[in-house]
Amino acid sequence: MAQSNAQKPFEGRNALVTGSSRGIGAATAVALAQKGAHVVITGRKVKDLESVEDAIHTVGGTATIAPLDLTDGESIGRLAQAIAERWEKLDFLVICAAQLPTLTPVTQIDAQQFNQALTLNVLATQALIAAFDPLLKRAEAGRIIGLTSSVGADPRPFWGAYGSTKAAFDNLLLSHAREVERISSMRVAIVDPGATRTAMRARAYPGEDPQTVKPPEAVGKRIAEMLEEDFSNRHRERVEISA
Repeated sequence: MAQSNAQKPFEGRNALVTGSSRGIGAATAVALAQKGAHVVITGRKVKDLESVEDAIHTVGGTATIAPLDLTDGESIGRLAQAIAERWEKLDFLVICAAQLPTLTPVTQIDAQQFNQALTLNVLATQALIAAFDPLLKRAEAGRIIGLTSSVGADPRPFWGAYGSTKAAFDNLLLSHAREVERISSMRVAIVDPGATRTAMRARAYPGEDPQTVKPPEAVGKRIAEMLEEDFSNRHRERVEISA
């Protein structure tokens, strides 16, 4: 049975969700598609993206698969051009893709891992904002949501590499929010998903029972709710939901 317009408030809107081949990104893509948005899903593994696309079709949604490596700056530009040619605007940009370097003292941070995390978590974020800013401004109410971590604002032992990338990530998003708030209807929010059952969480806390933390679907649902309810510019929120 087809859903009514009330059940699909994002009908006619387009969304791009990075890191959507699994975890919170995948759950967010499904949640947005269920509310009627056409979702562009990105990731490096086509097979994983196809599984997410199947899940989107199962809930009555539509999606476009865009396999790419966000650490390749040119691929972001090509994706922006392709979306502009097909839709001319982008309503929602949700930045979920991130890399967690090995947890270690600052004095022992692996330079290669740190560089990879900086490239994906920071440089790719700036490239995404720059490439999609014109498309977001063409939307009636362009929205950006970036997923952060508490260690970005509250440094923790052994989390220095990842935490510093997330501090820079937050700063980029909030700086952009201030830059656009008086010249467009665009708004930017930062969401800390909190403890969530993801592969990244499992690597950081290998002894933790995954059933004691909430599933990624809880975060995806909250992000979709935020976009439906709307939010003030520079909104920050931590998703606190019981497992």
